[in-house]
Amino acid sequence: MGPPYARLGAPIARQSEPTLYIAILAAAPALRSGLRALLGGQAHIGIAAEAASLPSILDEATESIDVLLIAADELPEPELSQALADAEFPPAVLLLSEQPEAARGLPRLAARAWGWLPPDCSEDELAAAINALAAGLITTTPALLPAALAPAPNPDEAPAEDLTERELDVLQLLAEGLANKQIALQLGISEHTVKFHSSAIYAKLGVTNRTEAVRRAARLGLLVL
Repeated sequence: MGPPYARLGAPIARQSEPTLYIAILAAAPALRSGLRALLGGQAHIGIAAEAASLPSILDEATESIDVLLIAADELPEPELSQALADAEFPPAVLLLSEQPEAARGLPRLAARAWGWLPPDCSEDELAAAINALAAGLITTTPALLPAALAPAPNPDEAPAEDLTERELDVLQLLAEGLANKQIALQLGISEHTVKFHSSAIYAKLGVTNRTEAVRRAARLGLLVL
C-alpha cells in the first residue's frame, strides 16, 4: 500500500515525514535516479513510485500521489487520460520535455492541474512546480507558456508566403513581447525598418496585428518556442 493521499489544499506540516508524494515516469534508469537526486533535498516531497512504463505506475500509486512527474518526449495517451478520468482523486501531471507537441496534450487531461518544464530545470524550479501543482495551479516557465497554450497546427490551413530570414528574426522577437524599439536595438536596425518588416510579416501571414501574427506563426511552426 502506498503512502496516504495528500488532499488538495492541506497545509505542509512541520514534520519529518513527506507531505507531498510524487511518482516518476521515465524510461531511463539514470534519468529516474537523477530526478530522485534532484529532489533529495526536499524533505516534504516523497517518491511514492517510479517506473519506466505507465502501467507500472498506475498499478502501484494511482490514488496515492499528488503529482505524476513524466520525463518523456510524448505523453502516454490514451492510457493516461483514462487513468486520470477513472481516479477518484486524480494527481496533477508535470511534464519534463522539450517537445511542444507533447505539452499541448496536457490541458486535455483530467488531471488536478498540469505543468511543463524543460528537462534542464533546476532543483528549485522543479520543487516550486511540484508545490504549485499539488495546490491545483497550472505551472510552466514564461518561455514555454506560448507553446503550451498554442493550438495544434491545422493541416488544412494554407501555408503562408515564405518569410525572409530577417522577417523571421523580427517575428521571433515580436512573439517574445519586445517593443519595436527593443527589436531595433537587438537586431541593429532602425525602428522604421522594424515597422517595415512587421508590415511585410502581417501581409504574408494574412493578419492585421502582432497577436494574430504570433498565433498564426505558431500554428505554422514558424516560431522557436
